[in-house]
Amino acid sequence: IMQNIAAVILTYNEEIHIKRCIESVQKVCREVWVVDSFSTDGTCRIALEMGAKVVQHKFTNQAEQFNWAIDTQPIEAEWIWRVDADEIIEEKLAAIADAELPGLPKEVNGIYVNKKIVFMNKPLMHGGWYPAQHLKIFRKGFGRSENKIMDEHLIILSGKTMEWDGDQTDWNLKPLDWWWEKHVGYAKREAVNMLLTAKELDDDKEVEARLFGTDAERKRWIKKVYAHFPLYVRPVIYFVSRYIFMGGFLDGYPGWYWHTRQGLKYRWLVDKNISELRKKYPTTETMNAFLECFAPKQD
Repeated sequence: IMQNIAAVILTYNEEIHIKRCIESVQKVCREVWVVDSFSTDGTCRIALEMGAKVVQHKFTNQAEQFNWAIDTQPIEAEWIWRVDADEIIEEKLAAIADAELPGLPKEVNGIYVNKKIVFMNKPLMHGGWYPAQHLKIFRKGFGRSENKIMDEHLIILSGKTMEWDGDQTDWNLKPLDWWWEKHVGYAKREAVNMLLTAKELDDDKEVEARLFGTDAERKRWIKKVYAHFPLYVRPVIYFVSRYIFMGGFLDGYPGWYWHTRQGLKYRWLVDKNISELRKKYPTTETMNAFLECFAPKQD
């Protein structure tokens, strides 16, 4: 049964994923919107063949692209579901949406779901990666993406939220060298993001940093603390905490590969980029002038 939901999927050269993604959301979503950044492969053709509405828009970052879509496109559904092209909505989550969405109280404007990561064909069930609850569904007009260049989350502008115990699974099929190159690019943006966090210039309408809040709020609190730890020491602390104390090693070789790269090596690369930026902008005045270009702007 398709519910009164519009799935919004951002794409760029996702022909390997888009059919699988759309098939999963069509089980529950009445509308499917593909917002494409001028793909050069078959992404748009496949999406159109599957009945999705496809629009193209120049990409700046994930937050701006998503907000542009919900602000400008004639979405008719009452609810909006943010889905990445390499994600799928699991059967259990679709069934929960079918059963619970029609009867939700009017004061509920946002819904958290479990984010599950499949890496090297194995779910990462330890190391703090599951079940990580993310806000993915919101009532139209009551939510949007916080305006950040990296690590952006959806936020609710007013009303209450609730949690559904079903999985929205991130299962990327592209090769590992592509995955790592993506993280090399992420590290440059995350370096700027960490400097903004350390200087408290990242505040717009962001997720509140709270130790005992939602998963996103807790991670934001940890990131603010992490931002003040010494460079090159903090990636080791991060790795040990996730891989050893939070049990990442229980996910076998995929867990080892994930935590040594996505945790240790990636975080080390972020710090290396921060060191380079500090050399390039050695004074507080020059650094702040540089960071102001990336600080969130009010919508």
